[in-house]
Amino acid sequence: MAEKVLDALLERGIRGVSVFQGRGFVPHAQRPAQSSFDTATEDGLVAVAKLEIVSSDSAAGAIIRIIQEHAHTGRPGDGKIFVLDVSAAHDIRTDEGGASAC
Repeated sequence: MAEKVLDALLERGIRGVSVFQGRGFVPHAQRPAQSSFDTATEDGLVAVAKLEIVSSDSAAGAIIRIIQEHAHTGRPGDGKIFVLDVSAAHDIRTDEGGASAC
């Protein structure tokens, strides 16, 4: 799903996405009968991807809709979207601060 979401974001000009690969836990009772969760390891963990995007407030709604549209399967494990305020940003390379650092 991460590739599908990334392609959709890039298509719409959204840049600056960080992707983290990891493993996550979905309780057995919530797992669908046939799904990618069938590849869970013995400890119950499955492969997951975490996307981080920093954007302006005005772009956040569009980004959320893109993710929902392209990550939704209707099954447990579709993921969560968290929206957090960023109080400050500073670009190490350019020494820019504020919105231009994003």
